[in-house]
Formats: sequence, C-alpha cells, structure tokens
Amino acid sequence: MHAVQRLFHYRRSLSTKEFRARGFKVKRCEMCRIAEAYCICELRTQTRSNCSFLLLMYDDEVLKPSNTGRLIADIFPDTHAFLWHRTEPNHELLNVINDDRYQPFVIFPEEYSYAEQTVYNQKPNNLENHKIPLFILLDATWRQAKRMFRKSPYLSTLPIVSIPSPLNTDTNSSGQTVTGDDQLNQKFGVSVNFDSKYQVRKTEKPGQLATAEVAAKVVAMFGEQQNAKMLDLWFDVFSYRYQQSITQSNKANPAAVANFEAFLSNRQQD
Repeated sequence: MHAVQRLFHYRRSLSTKEFRARGFKVKRCEMCRIAEAYCICELRTQTRSNCSFLLLMYDDEVLKPSNTGRLIADIFPDTHAFLWHRTEPNHELLNVINDDRYQPFVIFPEEYSYAEQTVYNQKPNNLENHKIPLFILLDATWRQAKRMFRKSPYLSTLPIVSIPSPLNTDTNSSGQTVTGDDQLNQKFGVSVNFDSKYQVRKTEKPGQLATAEVAAKVVAMFGEQQNAKMLDLWFDVFSYRYQQSITQSNKANPAAVANFEAFLSNRQQD
C-alpha cells in the first residue's frame, strides 16, 4: 500500500458520511479505486528513479476515484502524500520538506511566484550536494491549488519549477511556430504526448493538465524520459479502464493496456 492509498483510508476514516462522487454506486477496488471488473492493480509496476514526489492534497481530492495523483505513487516508490491544512501544517510534511536528502521544488506556474523565489524552467545544472529532487505537487482543482499556494507560507521560499504551457508559443531559428510541448521535445528529447488526455473531469480552462500529466513533464525535464513515458502510458491505462466502468462512450486509447505492457516488455529487454 503506497502513500496515497494510505492517505485515502485515513481520510475516509474521518468522514461522517459517504463521499459521493460521480459513479458512486460503482463497486470499486479498494486500491486503484476503479470498478472491480476493470481493476488495474495487477498491471501496476514501480520503476527506479532518482526523483521523489510530495503530493499536497486538498481535503476531499484523495477521496475522488478520478484523482490521478495516485498514479504517481503507483510508479514512483519515493512518493509522500499529505492533506493540506490552511492553519495547521502537518509536522511530518514539514519534516519531509526539510529533510537534508531532498532538494524540494514547488511545481507551479512562474507567474504566481514570489519575488524571493528562484524559478527554473529546466533542470538546474547542479543540484545542491547531489540531493534528490523532491517535486511538490498541489493536487486539487486549479482554483483550490492557487489558494493552497497563497495560504502556505512554508512553500513561499522554496524554488519553483515551471513547465511550459501547452498554449505558450514561440518561434524557432527557422521562424516556425513552436508550442510549449515542442519546446520540451526539442530540449529534452521527450517522446511523450504532452497534450492533455484527461477526459474524466472537465478542466476549468483550456491547457490545464491532470496531476499525473504534470508529473510526467517534470520527470522528463529532469532527464528521466523513460520514466516519464511510463507514467504517461500508465495514465492512459487508468483513463481507459476508468471510462470503461462509468461511460458508454470511451474517449481514451483502447490500446492503452497493450501499449503499457509492450513498453514494460521492451524495457526489460533493454
């Protein structure tokens, strides 16, 4: 049982009534939170990585079966998960952020940074004392995430990693228009499709990504392209199986499971 699964059970134990999201009548697997008939637990495979994650989750986000933060913990062993509190930050959370093994980075758009914060648009040339990058993701709706960022003083002095927006455009040396995704592909040789593929929930505005999609981008920026691809394919598996369980029209990739298994097979051979 990984960190997000443990947090789910803890948060549910605090509830005085059943949390009823869309599809609440579906009988779900207690681990992956997808309908039992489409459970993906047997497919779950963790990877080796030099990256760590800390998911700071809005109160009921961990209860939502559509949450994609759990997919990060499925793939990356060193993942921490905490509930966000405005007035009482968790001491265990602060201990992780202040752990000397880690170099924490808040993953958030550059335009919201404070004057005292350092902002990176790519991997720093040298991590301090070869520390492990700890990526802090605010797992919530966009409106909630902005509030979490503003109301969490312990985040305000940490460096920010800001990924290019899919809506951002620039021009290359040939005068061609280059999107944010193209910029990442050119810089890091990424083969991951970074257009949002999240059909389970509606985004508040175009260009917004699911938490797992953001994590894949960040991992790629820090040089772990294969792990980024693995997370991206695992996201496809989740999206397809989840939609199988709740909708008649499935917009996800029907080859998702086969693609994920083929990737794992090829990686083992390498």
